[in-house]
Amino acid sequence: MFKKYFAMDNGAMENFFGRLKVEMFYGEKFETVDKFVHRLKEYIDYWNNERISLKQKGMSPVQYRTHYHTI
Repeated sequence: MFKKYFAMDNGAMENFFGRLKVEMFYGEKFETVDKFVHRLKEYIDYWNNERISLKQKGMSPVQYRTHYHTI
């Protein structure tokens, strides 16, 4: 049997895609698919390596994971 899923079941991904749409897509026109892919890769790199989160004690997601895996 399949369970019925809701947005809250996958809150982290819902948050990511919501922010992605607002911060990258809206008002943006990409001339080619390659430019879109390049911009998407830049955004994902920013999301993982530069974005600071207060929930993660002021660290980026990569810094947070690295910090807690070394403890």
